[in-house]
Amino acid sequence: MIGAIAGDIIGSVYEHSQIKTKDFPLFHPRCVFTDDTVLTVAVADAILTGRPYQLSVREIGRRYPGAGYGGSFIGWLYSDNPQPYNSWGNGSAMRVSPVGFAFDTENEVLEEAKKAAEISHNHPEGIKGAQATALSIFLARTGREKEEIRAEISRRFGYELKRTVDDIRPMYSFDISCQGTVPEAIIAFLDSRSYEDAVRNAISLGGDSDTLACITGGIAEAFYGDVPATIRAKVHECLTPDLREITGAFCRKYI
Repeated sequence: MIGAIAGDIIGSVYEHSQIKTKDFPLFHPRCVFTDDTVLTVAVADAILTGRPYQLSVREIGRRYPGAGYGGSFIGWLYSDNPQPYNSWGNGSAMRVSPVGFAFDTENEVLEEAKKAAEISHNHPEGIKGAQATALSIFLARTGREKEEIRAEISRRFGYELKRTVDDIRPMYSFDISCQGTVPEAIIAFLDSRSYEDAVRNAISLGGDSDTLACITGGIAEAFYGDVPATIRAKVHECLTPDLREITGAFCRKYI
């Protein structure tokens, strides 16, 4: 989960100023957490407390009205009667990493990822993106090798994962869909040599950088183990006290 949050923070300055290189300062002076972090922490809160996902997401999401939510999600967040709006956006995938860390079987992970997604993103692609992300984390943290993860996610979800970062980068552009984000984020992990390398791969694609790096970062943390101490310290520094408290409680219990 720290890996996902760190990816969001590192990628935040490149969301609207995309780059096509891995050579950049890991933490730019303007790095901040965005909606990716807020909603990831909200999903963690729901798991910790046993509250419905919708309740935690709406309560914690409303604390940070300027976090960078999409227009449709803002409408949902402040609605008196929130209903899922058939979204295939990558918001379902960027917030789901706690599910991959907290549950103990593939079936539980897939079911909980679906529940976490469908409160807002109930389009089949929105659910699929969340499930693929959470399952990738689960497989990585339970000792599967990269080629096993590539094969299993391809088989279950039909994603084309035989490409490389170098194949994708030249023609890739900003894409907020699950189908245009999740496979690329998984490939950024598969092509990596370390947690940091994975995040740099994701950002270097030149797309929705904070979300790509958030998704990739969660998988990379699960595969490579603990996020480097310097990166963890920066995350701690960037988070507000309430987000820091929930993140710490979740990591102590599940990671």
